[in-house]
Amino acid sequence: MPGDTLNVNNKAVAQNTYDAIVVGSGISGGWAAKELCEQGLKTLVLERGRMVEHIKDYTDTTKDPWELTHHGGRTTQNKTDSPIQSKCYAYNEVSSKFFVNDKEHPYNQTKPFDWVRGYHVGGRSIMWGRQCYRWSDVDFGANAKDGHGVDWPIRYKDIAPWYDYVEPFVGISGSVEGLPQLPDGKFLPPMEMNCLEKQVAERINKGFADGRRMIIGRTANHTVKVGDRGPCQFRNKCHEGCPFGGYFSSNAATLPAAARTGNMTLRPFSIVQEVIYDKDTKKAKGVRIVDTETMKTEEFYAKIIFLNASTIATASILLNSVSDAFPNGLGNSSEQVGHNLMDHHYGVGAYGESEDFADQYFYGRRANGIYIPRFRNINEQTTQKDYVRGFGYQGGGGRGRIDIQEGIGGDYKESLTEPGKWTMGIGSWGEHLPYYENKMTLNKDKKDKWGLPTIDIDCEFKENEKAMRKDMMESAKEMLEKAGLKNVGTYDSAPAPGFCIHEMGTARMGKDPKTSVLNGNNQMHEVNNVFITDGACMASSACQNPSVTYMALTARACDFAVKELKKGNI
Repeated sequence: MPGDTLNVNNKAVAQNTYDAIVVGSGISGGWAAKELCEQGLKTLVLERGRMVEHIKDYTDTTKDPWELTHHGGRTTQNKTDSPIQSKCYAYNEVSSKFFVNDKEHPYNQTKPFDWVRGYHVGGRSIMWGRQCYRWSDVDFGANAKDGHGVDWPIRYKDIAPWYDYVEPFVGISGSVEGLPQLPDGKFLPPMEMNCLEKQVAERINKGFADGRRMIIGRTANHTVKVGDRGPCQFRNKCHEGCPFGGYFSSNAATLPAAARTGNMTLRPFSIVQEVIYDKDTKKAKGVRIVDTETMKTEEFYAKIIFLNASTIATASILLNSVSDAFPNGLGNSSEQVGHNLMDHHYGVGAYGESEDFADQYFYGRRANGIYIPRFRNINEQTTQKDYVRGFGYQGGGGRGRIDIQEGIGGDYKESLTEPGKWTMGIGSWGEHLPYYENKMTLNKDKKDKWGLPTIDIDCEFKENEKAMRKDMMESAKEMLEKAGLKNVGTYDSAPAPGFCIHEMGTARMGKDPKTSVLNGNNQMHEVNNVFITDGACMASSACQNPSVTYMALTARACDFAVKELKKGNI
């Protein structure tokens, strides 16, 4: 229409045009920002939440518990305002500011699903658990082998060089073990196990014919200085933000690297409403945002767009991006967007006591534990008849204080300093299969305060996961007993999906555009200048913590996108 032309503010369009747009500033978004900026692209990073500046905004993390109003605990008000977030292990009086208020950010649980979120610059990279484990061909080949989900379009050899690339910058401490199901990486010196853990590891490593091993955890805590970051101070307060830069986060590492190039524009308070599709060029031309401070909408334009808003949020943006070409959401002709939602199932394991090492204690608060890599369904000898895929364990040993119920006076206070028994616990993380019916959808009848559809989540663990959990518990008990621990007990708290905070799927990679959303370069099959490298891209969940895989995929996709842009292919 001629009238439309009169309303175009060409100056505003020019001001709002970039080479690249990155949606989200968490672990994968931070990496996209760093890589694109370092490749010379003028890059706009959009974050729906507030600004968080490294060090400056880590308030109260240097205080001791007795200096805090509630001694670091969760208050009744916390539990009222955020009944889901406040259940998270990383949520406390200091870190609560990095978690959303559940009342202000509602969603709808068709089945129980604990969606743990942080809406601010850096996202959950501030509060993450920092465990970093490579995937292997056991994982990338699993879908093809047993027929669940679609075959990954990549294998370990495709991503291995990118693990090599990101790990030295991330700064991952760990030990070289030579395990085919858990490839070694580019490690900083490993943290040390305590005396009980060393004993248990030795007995587990010698005690099983299937080759199971107990190793120190591989964590993005820096045991030596990484550039201007760290080293880790062994405070174990990582989820409150680290003023020493002792672990990897977007705020401490990737975003500063992007900023140093002079190519990054960071815009907080910007909720991406939709990706704008140009039917003539068959490309995305930009995004439309809601400014959460002014409540006004605004458009930004770019040649390439990276969606890194997190698994569920990225899918919601796609589903909300409707047009004549894509009435069911951007790039969703396959009708896979929002489906195949996965999370690791955990909260099951065992614990026991040791009568040894009465004359020893441990020093510091090591921000890490032990790891027992997967030992089920990795070859013919370890194949299980009751379930497919596998699980690993995390945990640790320690020594608390003696349990005295009553007393008075100096002798009583003195007795409280006496150490109790050494104890150890291990908990398991299991793979969740990709089921099409596990999904998130938009609820257009219930809007949030910005006028956007809320999200319905319908996700559950099924029979394969339930069968696996029995083995997860029994194997934990068996290992601790073989390691010589006493009074061994088991537990299964059966948390809902989401609570492991490893949600994946919803815009999966695959070879066939009819059954997947992305190709082997994390590029949308149907819109070739849009890339997705957060958890949404995953075609299966493996059992390892996924964040370092997101980072490697992001760096790889950025390299591909920039090369394609320079060739004029996108």
